[in-house]
Amino acid sequence: MRVLFIGDIVGKVGRNALKKYAPIFKEKYNYDILIVNGENSAHGKGITTSTYKDIMSAGTNIITLGNHFFSKKEAANLFNNATEIVRPYNIHPSAVGQGSRVYNINGYTLRVTNLLGNAFMNEHEPSNPFKALDEIIEKSNELIHIVDFHGEATGEKYAMGWDFDGKVSAILGTHTHIQTVDARIFPNGTAFISDVGMTGPYNSVIGCKPAEVIFKNRTGLPARFDVATGVAQICGVVIDIDETTGKATNIERIYIIDEN
Repeated sequence: MRVLFIGDIVGKVGRNALKKYAPIFKEKYNYDILIVNGENSAHGKGITTSTYKDIMSAGTNIITLGNHFFSKKEAANLFNNATEIVRPYNIHPSAVGQGSRVYNINGYTLRVTNLLGNAFMNEHEPSNPFKALDEIIEKSNELIHIVDFHGEATGEKYAMGWDFDGKVSAILGTHTHIQTVDARIFPNGTAFISDVGMTGPYNSVIGCKPAEVIFKNRTGLPARFDVATGVAQICGVVIDIDETTGKATNIERIYIIDEN
């Protein structure tokens, strides 16, 4: 089974890049399942019904989220109706939506889990992601299990990778918007990357207009961060998984700057 995972979609630039490149990647990689992190798809923060439909129109099968999962008012209704969405699992138990789902797609059965890291991620006071994943694995029996680990700290992500090597098919870091060059297969068959990267405006500070971010950093004063426009970058990974064992056999990074 081949999975294409596209990193954090930021705003309209990111959504348009996804729609442009999904068919190109389908032709090149012949992937079976497309998973997209849509946590910043609605003008850089959260997801709406409109941006959900936009992402799905690219042929997306599953959408994962992150710390901005509940930034839009309509999110509750969306999570209750869109089974393609997986929001963070390790948040308050009463939160709407689901943080780990099982899918049957193109003849394959797989579980997709979304977790928030603890390090520097206090916005929703997430519970321990390691214990949360223990809990999910204990009650599930799917061979193929892909985890979107949405966190700040590289060390925390690597600890997760080593701890769950051989227990899940892939642990894919998201959130920092900067693609790392450490894609690998751990010894027991888990695909890993610290951060898949961002799909959105290339000439930006992780998706936002540079001047506004510079102003805040120089002055310490509040500033509104608007999503940048212009040239797009596309970040993702392609993962090959042996469906008979659930082990990953290959992971390949995608990083494209779309000058056209």
